[in-house]
Amino acid sequence: MLDNDHPVDLGRFLVALAEANLPLARLCEGHVNARQLVELHAPGSAPAGAILGVWGADGDPPVTFSDAVLSGRKRYASGLGIVTDALVTVLHDGACRLALVDVTDPARHHTETWDMLGMRATVSGDVDLAGLTPTWIGDAGAYHIEPSFVGGVWRIAALQLGGTFGLIDAARDYLSGLNRLDTEAQISRLTPLLGRSLAAFGLIEKAAQVAQGPSGTRDPERAVALSIQARLLTEELAQDTIATVEKSVGLAHFARGSDTGRIARDLATYCRQVARDAMEQRSGRILLARKGPLSDVWHG
Repeated sequence: MLDNDHPVDLGRFLVALAEANLPLARLCEGHVNARQLVELHAPGSAPAGAILGVWGADGDPPVTFSDAVLSGRKRYASGLGIVTDALVTVLHDGACRLALVDVTDPARHHTETWDMLGMRATVSGDVDLAGLTPTWIGDAGAYHIEPSFVGGVWRIAALQLGGTFGLIDAARDYLSGLNRLDTEAQISRLTPLLGRSLAAFGLIEKAAQVAQGPSGTRDPERAVALSIQARLLTEELAQDTIATVEKSVGLAHFARGSDTGRIARDLATYCRQVARDAMEQRSGRILLARKGPLSDVWHG
């Protein structure tokens, strides 16, 4: 299920997991991403039984390589104390390279730097990589080869959609417990979100099939555009759902211990993925530059 051969099953699994527990799904998605990159560029390099992650955001100082070891820090590293081996981006000879490193030493973990209100359960923070010996994964530039780089953001879309479903689930359960779910106001607020969520599921599955199938290899720009569109669509849907649930649940949404409040904070935090505007521009330019009917983007 968690490999390139079953992209639709993987997408459904990630949505379902994020619906139940978005922070856990975030860690699972990182493991899947790392494993696929390792198997693509250096099969068999990951230790048996390893829990993997991809940590790309540089701290201060950034991660570099010299004298056979790494130096520098990564920030926003999720799964500190859970991830055993991380794929990290390294600046080496002016190029970006991927390195696999053992990250089990708790003395290197700095969870106090993760001061976000959401996604607390991901156990995120800074990690110090100074002195570690890397196992190189692929050649320089391998990380950015499509469709496995931006073409893989359909997985982010799957988690955003799952988190959206989870928030609607929690709002439904809360309102049902108060015998308020069947009111016209609540039905009118929540029903449009369900239709949009079900429609987004289809785009995620299409993006997954293209990105992880032969058509993505033949036309990686199509894979990139579809995956970006899935990410943008589910981000907008998630933000609209957060605003709607605030209205539906009311002041109780902001109480300590509120399920809807916690899920909304996690979802809002997760939706703040890097380079949103740049990705929107890239997708638009790819799609609008294509010749022929735009509907052919769906069919290939």
